[in-house]
Amino acid sequence: MATLIKLYNDNPNPKDVQRIVSIIRNGGLIIYPSDTVYALGCDITNNRALERVAKIKGVKLAKANFSFVCKDLSNLSDYVKQIDTATFKLLKRALPGPYTFILPGNNNLPTVFKKKKEVGIRVPDNSITNAIISELGNPIVSTSIYDEDEVIEYMTDPELIYEKWNDLVDVIVDGGYGDNVPSTVIDLTNGEPVLIREGKGSLEI
Repeated sequence: MATLIKLYNDNPNPKDVQRIVSIIRNGGLIIYPSDTVYALGCDITNNRALERVAKIKGVKLAKANFSFVCKDLSNLSDYVKQIDTATFKLLKRALPGPYTFILPGNNNLPTVFKKKKEVGIRVPDNSITNAIISELGNPIVSTSIYDEDEVIEYMTDPELIYEKWNDLVDVIVDGGYGDNVPSTVIDLTNGEPVLIREGKGSLEI
C-alpha cells in the first residue's frame, strides 16, 4: 500500500521530500503534482522501476513515450543532441512552464531508451516537483495519469487518486487539487516548432 504524503507548493517540507526521494531511490513509483496534471514517475536511472511504470501503462518500455522531468535546463546535454541558439532561446522563454518539448535524443540516453531518436523534456513550474528532483539529483521519468471518466480525462483529487492507485505505486504526494489540462507538446526535432498537442501552455512563446 502506498504512503500518502501531504506537501505544500509554497513550502515543501524538506524531511518529507527526503522520505519521498528515499522511496524513489529504492525503486519506488511516485504519483506527484506538477504545474499541469498529476503524473506517475520514477528514477530515470532505475530500470526495474521503469519496467513497472511501463507495465502499469501497458506499453513496451523501449517504445514508451515518457517525459524526462528535469529541475532546469542543466540536464539537457545529458540526453539531448546539441541544439541551435534559436531553439535554446525558445526553451529559456518557455521553461519552467507547462510545456513538453520533443528534442533529438543523444547517445547518452538510459540503456532502455537507447533506440529512441527523440525525447520529451519537461521543466515544470512547481515547487514540489522541483524539490523532489533537486533532492534526487537527476530527472525522473514521467507520464500523466488518466481518469476513466472520458469527460474529466485526468484525475485531479489526491484522495481519489490514492483510492485508485495505492496498490500500484509506493508513494502518492498530495499537493492539493491538480489541474485538468495537460502540458502543451511542441516538437523541436527539425528546427521549426511543430505543435503536437495544445494544452495549458500558451502558444505565444
